[in-house]
Amino acid sequence: MPHTNSLTVGSQDVKSKHIWVKRAFDVLFSLIGLLLSSPLFLLGGILAKSQSKGPMFYRAKRVGKGGILFEMYKFRTMVVNADNIGGSLTTYRDTRVTPIGRFLRWTKLDELPNLINVIKGEMSLIGPRPEAPVYVKHYTETQRQVLQVKPGMTGPSQLANRNEEEKLKGQPDAEHYYITELMPKKLDLDLHYVATQSIGSDIGWLLKTLWVLITRQ
Repeated sequence: MPHTNSLTVGSQDVKSKHIWVKRAFDVLFSLIGLLLSSPLFLLGGILAKSQSKGPMFYRAKRVGKGGILFEMYKFRTMVVNADNIGGSLTTYRDTRVTPIGRFLRWTKLDELPNLINVIKGEMSLIGPRPEAPVYVKHYTETQRQVLQVKPGMTGPSQLANRNEEEKLKGQPDAEHYYITELMPKKLDLDLHYVATQSIGSDIGWLLKTLWVLITRQ
């Protein structure tokens, strides 16, 4: 029995060390990212503010680690009160998205403010896709395991579905298709990430993300 307790304590120590190292990784590279992207951050803010009357930031309700709700920051890409006009899902050629908003989404500049969430400790640089409460309620018990870790700015699910609006094109009921087809596939990728995550793999996903942003592939 003492031997078993020793193994348990050792496992907890390793897990605690991984959490600490991942947090240090997130803070360090988020600060570097904010510094290097500050001109783009300024550009994104100016474009978001100039597109129409309304706030610069869009604060999206998302479910974080442990099922805790938080506000995810993004540059606003839609008309004011877009949530009251349509659903939580952004569909193909969504009329709520402004012309400048389309540019921000295409360049991914709209997601730069996520770095604020990472620094605050609500998100990680790499992790499962942050999802809205209206969709999390459809998770199975197994799928809810993605809530054991912080959601990420990028990761396997985000990269695999970076053109999600294209996948929703032509669907008569985009909401139903997302919940029954797209979301389960994304969660499979997220669950695999949660089970196999490491700092080494996080560095790999970060480099893959940078490559995709640069090459647009």
